[in-house]
Amino acid sequence: MASDYARALGARLRAIRQQQGLSLHGVEERSQGRWKAVVVGSYERGDRAVTVQKLAELADFYTVPVAELLPDAAPAAAADPPQRLVLDLERLGQVPAEKAGPLARYAAAIQAQRGDYNGRVLSIRQDDLRTLAVIYDEAPGQLADQLISWGVLNPEARRALD
Repeated sequence: MASDYARALGARLRAIRQQQGLSLHGVEERSQGRWKAVVVGSYERGDRAVTVQKLAELADFYTVPVAELLPDAAPAAAADPPQRLVLDLERLGQVPAEKAGPLARYAAAIQAQRGDYNGRVLSIRQDDLRTLAVIYDEAPGQLADQLISWGVLNPEARRALD
């Protein structure tokens, strides 16, 4: 019987494979038989233990860091709540569009998705800030500093990134 960790690891392996649009047979074909469908499937079900070496080789095959294949180690209830990141939408409207355009579009998309149009503030996740950093081609900390200097991001948010 598979342990909870083995099932969680298998679920991560399956999710990565599916994100890449591969079936189990597709993995076998793309790897030219290196990874047999039945073996990868047994890893994904948690029926077969995967060694660290094999996990590293699978990560290399999927071109993802090994850590992406590992399930979260800490239970969600034990994790500290994330630091709130709050965008001041009124201040965002005062920043020139050539600077704040990508952020304004991103914030509008979040508002539309949530159906939240209060127009004053918008809470975002740390992952949203990381995504914005990619869009702005800056490190998340540098972008946070920039947004704080514009008065758009709450200053306490900087601690969340340290």
